[in-house]
Amino acid sequence: MVDEVALVKSGLVKGDRDGIKILGKGEVSVPLTVRINGFSESAKQKIEAAGGKIEVI
Repeated sequence: MVDEVALVKSGLVKGDRDGIKILGKGEVSVPLTVRINGFSESAKQKIEAAGGKIEVI
């Protein structure tokens, strides 16, 4: 599962944040479950097309 804690641990998100929004840049090739504050429409489509799920928190 990808969530805020995982993004901070990996170094992809730094500093204080008031929510995180996933954007649709790049490609998704494995099914992921992503729990985050917001998603762009293209990010939703790419995650779901790869067999993943999104959860808005």
